[in-house]
Amino acid sequence: QVQLIESTGGLAQAGDSLRLSCTVSGRTFSRYAMAWFRQRPGKEREFVANIMWNGKRADYADSVLGRFTISRDNAQNTVYLQMNSLKPDDTAIYYCAADSMPWRIPSRNQREYDSWGQGAQVTVSS
Repeated sequence: QVQLIESTGGLAQAGDSLRLSCTVSGRTFSRYAMAWFRQRPGKEREFVANIMWNGKRADYADSVLGRFTISRDNAQNTVYLQMNSLKPDDTAIYYCAADSMPWRIPSRNQREYDSWGQGAQVTVSS
């Protein structure tokens, strides 16, 4: 079982940018698909973005496409979520997740991910 440690979230105003990071323990991080999910107030957890083990393919929810960018640094065992042009509707707890099945194509389905970070609160005011 790997451990995922997320950076602290933050407060932002509409239009601002924030970056989240998630550092993963273990020496096999480079084999894992990684993803970010979020849970907005009163809603179920939803897919935000994912990235292939080698960083060469990423997928985004329509709601964040063009504003958010997922990336990874396999040398640092870290995945990032750069969030630009933030909106109040982006207010949520953000979770990073790892799929420890090596080399798998990343999924939007949270059931495919077996390790989760502790969550980071992001609050965007208008």
